[in-house]
Parts: sequence; C-alpha cells; structure tokens
Amino acid sequence: MAALVPAPAHGEPGTRGRLRIADRVYARIAARAAREALAEAWEGRTARGGPPAVSVNTPSSPGGPVTVRVAVDLPFPADLTALARAVRDRIVSDVRALTATRVAEVVVVVEHLVPEVAG
Repeated sequence: MAALVPAPAHGEPGTRGRLRIADRVYARIAARAAREALAEAWEGRTARGGPPAVSVNTPSSPGGPVTVRVAVDLPFPADLTALARAVRDRIVSDVRALTATRVAEVVVVVEHLVPEVAG
C-alpha cells in the first residue's frame, strides 16, 4: 500500500498567484441577473423584449470594482423605476456572490418600452 505524501507548501494564499476574471464572465452573470430580475414583469405577456446587452469595464488593478452597463427592454405600462432598480440590485448581488468582486456602478439603460399587443 502506498503512503500518502503531503502536498508541498506553496506559500500563503495571497502569494501564490492572481485570479483574473474575464469581462465576458461578468457580462454573462449580469445578463442572466437582468433576465431573472425581469422574468416576473414579462410573465403572462405575449409581447417580449429582446435579451439584455451588457458591457463591463474591469479595473486596471486586480481586485478593484467593476462597472456594468446593461441595456434592457421593459414592458409597458409598468413601474419602470422599480424594474430598473430590481435589475441593478440583482446584478450587484449576483456578481458579488459569484465572483467576490465589488460592483462600483450599474448603469441601466432602457432601450425600448414594449407595449402589450392587443389580441
């Protein structure tokens, strides 16, 4: 039977290297968060908006906060302020929970208001 050999020590966790999260990872997390935040508002409607368009600015120094810009379509009539706030809050919480990265700012741009189609 082979004896277990302990792994060699590589120093303290902060000295072993860096983790760099790609912009596209932040963008995918933010897009999913925006879709989930708006899911209830779109529920039961025949007309739907397009998918969110997300761009991310990452910090120049590792470990710094990110800035997210998300363009969304919103149902109309609706409380647009509350929907935009829900998108912003969901993006901040999901990015922080999944990447441990602080979000400096989320800019929510309403691209289109989608009225309910009479049918």
